[in-house]
Amino acid sequence: MSLTDDQLKARSQQLRLLLFDVDGVLTDGTIDVTGAGHERKSFSIRDGAAIVWAQRAGLRIGLLSGRGSDATTQRAEELKIPIVIQGETDKRTAFLKLAATEGLEAEQIAYMGDDLVDLPVLKLVGLSAAPQDACEEVRERVHVVTRAPGGRGAVREFIELILRGQDRWDALVRSHLT
Repeated sequence: MSLTDDQLKARSQQLRLLLFDVDGVLTDGTIDVTGAGHERKSFSIRDGAAIVWAQRAGLRIGLLSGRGSDATTQRAEELKIPIVIQGETDKRTAFLKLAATEGLEAEQIAYMGDDLVDLPVLKLVGLSAAPQDACEEVRERVHVVTRAPGGRGAVREFIELILRGQDRWDALVRSHLT
């Protein structure tokens, strides 16, 4: 489901909240578990920087994960992500509750997911995306498929696309040149 540049711009301009799955989107989907049962995940610094830029541009950021994880909680705290929903396997219900709580219409929310459990949310939002290595059934049904895989810059790429669509990217670049 591909969008024209004008459609992408129009959808981007409506967005107020960017919502992301975690495993397979903010990470490469790999979870290392030590013999002592401790979990380790790797997050992209570039994705984190883009999240900070989006927040500075006035966009709210949220995470919607089917699994609970201390690593996710810690990363969200580091990036000052205000909305963290974990352990919700019924993502559609969690999404609808979140939209109501935030006072937003689905068209004002973007979501990036990578697997079948994300499909109910991806079909509701104003702008949907998947990393390049998402499952085929997801890639076929989203507005945007990034060139980058999950955990390796997909979130950065999607946020840049949105900020460009909102005419905020050039100002961000200029702010780093002065």
